[in-house]
Amino acid sequence: MIDVLLGVGVMGTVGVLIGILLGGSFFYFAAGLGVILGIGIGLIGGRRFFLGIFVGTFLGGAMAWAVSGPENITVGAGSGAAMGGFLGIWVSMLIDVFWRKQVQTSSDHEA
Repeated sequence: MIDVLLGVGVMGTVGVLIGILLGGSFFYFAAGLGVILGIGIGLIGGRRFFLGIFVGTFLGGAMAWAVSGPENITVGAGSGAAMGGFLGIWVSMLIDVFWRKQVQTSSDHEA
C-alpha cells in the first residue's frame, strides 16, 4: 500500500507539473495519467524507481540552475527525472543479479 501511495505522490506530482507547463485542458489529462501510472508502478513495487526519479529531479533541476539559470530548471528537472528513473531500474537489476541466492541444479546434488 505504501508503494502505491508513493507512486501516486511522485507520478501525480510529475503529471501536475507537466500539466501546468502545457496549460489548458492538458492539466487534467497529464495529472490523471500521472496518477494512473503511479498506481501501476506502485502495485508492482517500484520503490527504487521512484527514489531514482525523486533524486534525479532535484539534482537535474539544481544542475540546470547552476549551469544556465533559473529559466531552465524545468528542463533540467525533467531530464534528471528521466535519468534518475533509468538509473533506479539499472541499480535495482544489479542488486538482483549480485545478491540473489545461488540456485543448485539437480546434478549438483547427485555428485
